[in-house]
Order: sequence, then structure tokens, then C-alpha cells
Amino acid sequence: MHTRAVTASITALLGIAALLGIVALLPPGSDARAGGSAGWLTVVAHRGASAYAPENTLASIDKAAALGFRWVENDVQRTRDGRLVVIHDDNLQRTTDVRRVFPDRSPWKVKDFTAAEIARLDAGKWFGRSYAGTRVPTLKQYMREVEHNHEKLLLEIKNPGLYPGIERQTLDLLGKEGWLDRSHLAGRLIVQSFSADSLRIVHRLAPAVRTGFLGTPSVASLHRYADFTDLVNPPYTALSRGYVSAVHAFDGAHGRPLEVFAWTVDDAATAWKVVGYGVDGVITDRPDVVRTALAGF
Repeated sequence: MHTRAVTASITALLGIAALLGIVALLPPGSDARAGGSAGWLTVVAHRGASAYAPENTLASIDKAAALGFRWVENDVQRTRDGRLVVIHDDNLQRTTDVRRVFPDRSPWKVKDFTAAEIARLDAGKWFGRSYAGTRVPTLKQYMREVEHNHEKLLLEIKNPGLYPGIERQTLDLLGKEGWLDRSHLAGRLIVQSFSADSLRIVHRLAPAVRTGFLGTPSVASLHRYADFTDLVNPPYTALSRGYVSAVHAFDGAHGRPLEVFAWTVDDAATAWKVVGYGVDGVITDRPDVVRTALAGF
């Protein structure tokens, strides 16, 4: 029994080493070939390269591009006057100077401010003095910068319950910016959400768009998610090799095996672990750290 266990452990380690050896052969910034059932390993810059520039700003996606990464992730919410903006929290306090500019507007919710008011806020100084004057981008501004950088987008519809109709509005804007054509849909856009209902709406309105569910559905319920999603994206702490294999066993909404993107993977040990589980992608604040970890295994 002991001999079999040791043999199995050695085999597993050799398999992971071989898998990561394939990764090491690829140039920086590539979608890394992970091999096996995992398919392509995609490294997504979380809220842009958010360890190095203020999150969800044009500076953060420019930094991701400068580091050589193609995929960026963002969060979309809506202002009081119906404009879509890119910001993670439903509250403006953490990443802007809203308390200084509008001291009497507590609790400073995104939905309570117009786009023009939000455009007055500094969304960079909190991160570092060199980013003072950085603004919260509208989704239109953000999409144009992503296009300019030739990047790909994992777009999260944030808090859809606060913003009825945000799915249609987001898709309308994506269409107007040219992101619902064949070339973009073929491999440059994924829409994700923590809300299964929101993703069902996206899939109904735009069946060609790839979608991802943020969370860890039970294995018994995966068949229901496969009707309207293409990815299941759990926190890395919820993953195991068995769970990833169970997800891969289902074909998603576009007839291909469901994929798994793990978040938020920011260090070498975690990157090695989740790649060993067979994930298809990682979402990270530090994409360069993940790239170096996999290349140097």
C-alpha cells in the first residue's frame, strides 16, 4: 500500500512538472498551453494589473498590456443617470476621493451619483501619488482602450440586482463598440457574473457570447449551469482536482467542455497548485508573478 502511494505521488509530480515544462516553452504574454484536459491556460489580469496600477482604470489595463498580457478583467456598474462605469465596489469610498469631493452625500453609492459627478473623482491617488488624477472610466472609454491595446476582456456584470436591465444595456454598448462581431466573439470576450439569473439573461439576449459563472456550484447542479454558461470560475480555495474534472465532464452552452478559471491567484505556490488541478485559466492581480512561477518551475 505504501509503495503504491509513493508511486502515485511521484507520477503526479512528474505529470505536473511535464505540464509546466510545456508552459515554460511559451513566450511571455502568451496564453500558456497547459496540456491534458485543462486545455489552454489563460492568465487574466484581475481589474487590470491591479497590483501595479489602480484597479479598473485605463492605467491598469495599460500596465497589463505593457507587461505583455492579453486578457484583462473588469467590473461594470451603473450611475444614477444610466451610464455604465467600470468600478468594483458599489460604494465609491475605497477607490476614490468621494468623501472629500462630496462630503454630504453618504453613503456614496455608485447608483446615487451621475456620470459627470463620478468623472470629477480621483481614482488613482489612493493607490499612489504618481496616479493622482486618474479617473473612473466609463465602459465606453474602457472598451476603446482595450481595443487600442489589442486586449481581450473578461467583463463582470456587478451587482445586477441593483441595476435592472444592465445586461441588455451592456450588450447594447458592446455591440455599438463592435465587440459582438464574429472576430471578437471568437476569442476576445467573456461575460461573467455571480448571478446565474443575470447570465441567463445574457445568454438569452446574445446566445453567441461566452459566459462564466463566478462561484462553486455543487457537482449535482453543474448540468443546470451548463445550459447557459461556458465557464465555472471559483475561488482557488474552493478547488480540487476532482471538482475541476467534474466541471470538465460537462459540455457548456456552446457545445465545448466547461472551463474553469480560478481566482485570485497571486503567488507561485498557488499557481502551481491550481495548474496541477487542471484549471484552464487563472485570474490574478500579479500576472507577471504567475508567468514567472510557471516558467521557472
